Amino acid sequence: MYRIQISDLELEFVQGDIVGQPDLDAIVNAANAELRMGGGVAGVIHRAAGPELEKKSSSLAPLKPGEAVITDGYQLENDFVIHTLGPVYGVDKPEERLLAKCYQNSLKIAEKTNIESIGFPAISTGAFNYPIQEAAAVSLQTVKEEIYELKSIKLIRFILYNEDDYNIYKNIAEKIFITDE
Repeated sequence: MYRIQISDLELEFVQGDIVGQPDLDAIVNAANAELRMGGGVAGVIHRAAGPELEKKSSSLAPLKPGEAVITDGYQLENDFVIHTLGPVYGVDKPEERLLAKCYQNSLKIAEKTNIESIGFPAISTGAFNYPIQEAAAVSLQTVKEEIYELKSIKLIRFILYNEDDYNIYKNIAEKIFITDE
């Protein structure tokens, strides 16, 4: 685990499973437009949360890239799931702005719900083919720009699926948050 403290907020970076974060109030689902089970992060979250999640979330569909909605966590150890639709790289334009909106809108919903801790996957980097280096830079720069607007959120954790992704996020975080300050 790698940590960075900024004002009253802690950023954490871990390699692991997004549904294995019982200490977080909310996790973010890298959803598909119809908010169905699907594969990747969405499949993992839906399987762990149980069928109630898909029933509720599908009633909130469809999402456009960059949009976010919130549901209960159902059988998850997290109270909430924030669902956001990331851009398909090379298809949804402008990718960078749409990806940033995923993080901005997820954080806004978390704030409105008085969530104190939230976990993000690397949105759009799986089936949507967003290059991990670019996605990490966009997501971390967006979080940096939003930090001082956050009142209820005290912990933002990035949960990276494999060691390579973890190292990329850690290295980019050091550049954005340590060397830029």
